[in-house]
Amino acid sequence: MWDIVISALPKLLEAMIKYTIPLTLLSFAFGMVIAVIVALIKFLNPKINGLLLFLWKLLRLIANFYVWAFRSTPLLVQLFIIFFGLPAAGIKLPAFTAAIIGFSLNTGAYASETIRSALMSVNKDQWDAAYTLGFSTPQTLWRIVMPQAFRVVLPPLSNEFIGLVKDTSLASTITIAEMFQISQQYAAQNYQPLLMYIEVAALYAVLCTILSFLQHYLEKRSSRYMKGDEA
Repeated sequence: MWDIVISALPKLLEAMIKYTIPLTLLSFAFGMVIAVIVALIKFLNPKINGLLLFLWKLLRLIANFYVWAFRSTPLLVQLFIIFFGLPAAGIKLPAFTAAIIGFSLNTGAYASETIRSALMSVNKDQWDAAYTLGFSTPQTLWRIVMPQAFRVVLPPLSNEFIGLVKDTSLASTITIAEMFQISQQYAAQNYQPLLMYIEVAALYAVLCTILSFLQHYLEKRSSRYMKGDEA
């Protein structure tokens, strides 16, 4: 039994380093950019009129539709549409690129609502006080609101990140040889599916456990100035 586990381990670790980790990091980074933009579009109410107001409402409509579409459909279906469906429209993407796009858009849709909720949690009086001191909206957002919202948004976004690590296993369905697909290949070779799937599950568990400890550390650091919290 152990010789099968040991023989598969190097390939599984290679797949983790080559695909699982890069897919997670890149998708989360792009997803956060999308999430912040969408959250700000849905959160802010700029004092504008005329054509600018119409364009802002159009942007908000697009943002709402995007969030609805990606939160209302399974991630697996989204990956299939991007990788297998778009070629029918003349758009053919490499598997890795398709996975990055799918994971990023899905992450962005969920994370945007998390960020928007965190921004809404900051008391409106803080905006009024900042405007009284002569702060502009961008200055208020960057210097006062964002730092407070960060502490609120850190735990759920950390959970999103850990969830994304596990979701990368779906990349195997669009031909990417990440950890789960490698475990399937070994299971087909040695006829030990239970053993191989337990091994790959253990690797995911180790990776997610490390990230959980990092999440706990970041939460303590972000709370070190809060009254009653440990430094």
